[in-house]
Amino acid sequence: MEVSIYDCDNAGIPDGKLLEALKAAVDARGAAFKKVLILPPDYTRLHSYAGRITALLVGYFRERYGVECDVMPALGTHEKVTESECAEFFENSVDFKQLIVHDWRNDVVKLGQVPAAFIKEVSEGLMDEPVDVEVNRRIVDKSYDLIISVGQVVPHEVVGMANHNKNIFVGCGGSSMISSSHMLGAFYGLERMMGQGDTPVRRVFNYAEDLFLSDAPILYVLTVTTAPQGKAKLHGLFTGRGRRLFDDAVMLARLKNITYVDKPIKKCVVYLDEQEFKSTWLGNKSVYRTRMAIADGGELVVLAAGGAKFGEDMENDKLIRKYGYVGRRRVLELFAENGDLQSNRSVPAHLIHGSSDGKFTVTYAVRKLTEAEVTGVNYKYADYGETIKTYDPSALKPGFNTLLNGEEVYFIPNPAVGLWMYGG
Repeated sequence: MEVSIYDCDNAGIPDGKLLEALKAAVDARGAAFKKVLILPPDYTRLHSYAGRITALLVGYFRERYGVECDVMPALGTHEKVTESECAEFFENSVDFKQLIVHDWRNDVVKLGQVPAAFIKEVSEGLMDEPVDVEVNRRIVDKSYDLIISVGQVVPHEVVGMANHNKNIFVGCGGSSMISSSHMLGAFYGLERMMGQGDTPVRRVFNYAEDLFLSDAPILYVLTVTTAPQGKAKLHGLFTGRGRRLFDDAVMLARLKNITYVDKPIKKCVVYLDEQEFKSTWLGNKSVYRTRMAIADGGELVVLAAGGAKFGEDMENDKLIRKYGYVGRRRVLELFAENGDLQSNRSVPAHLIHGSSDGKFTVTYAVRKLTEAEVTGVNYKYADYGETIKTYDPSALKPGFNTLLNGEEVYFIPNPAVGLWMYGG
């Protein structure tokens, strides 16, 4: 049974209506539950509405079924959720000490492989190696009566549109699937991927789910949201297991989360909330979510007060510092020549995603990284405090702004909630 609700008047779906839809989706899966696993995103998806949905689900299973749910954020390669992030994101409904941490390197099991012939076919010959299908061992733990995967459908650089089975195979996946899928997306090309529901990477995930997880008791809970004035607004909820619910969510997300500008942006200013964005690994949403809107020869200014590092873990950070954001062509050359990149494929993919390929300059305005560190990875450096004197995020409105000095800038208060493009 699939349950979908939409925001028809753009006011946002109220919590009462949301809870009723969640109850209907859960109750349709069985009359009794003994053990339930919820897979929400982590704090980097703050505006996904998944935190509140998880809180509602935890409360409902406790009250209706007497079940204390296991909650394991789909971290992928991200850092584990902190205690303060847990309290804020899950609205104090999840005990931080009980939160399960997904270890993408050590806590996974291999289910099989997506064959090289299939990879070659969907990649149009760009890749022809098999991909190991690895997931957290709890996904295949038969003691769970229900596994609920919660998350936002939104434009994404690796898969085209985030969530659905990406939450399983990347968010709760192992290093091989994460690295290979990132590399496949990077090889295929960002401009061909972002905002699309049917992509080579998505086809790989669908193949893996159909072959290896068709019997797993998975329930998808997908959201489409926006974040006006920094507060999440829920426009659509899609629950079930089939592919159609994802396709429906993609259509709504394309309407709500893609902004078309009427002229190329000469200077784009993007604000990164310092509590949400602490690395370029996450902050480079500002680069790839705007690249199709920025004019040739333009500039992207990233206001990154919380930026303190490049990678989300020490190994990836070290590789980013070593090679830098040097453009797709050069990264592919480096990948072919260096074993450390070949064994950590998500890093060269990330370096491609975070490069402008010479189309525009990228300036990171920071206060926790040095000028040498920023320029060392091939970005321009600016002091955060000095930069916001000119580009004050509290004074700029989303979209085009004309400053007192006559300069026109395009301001984006949160790159995580959309995709910006020039043209129709």
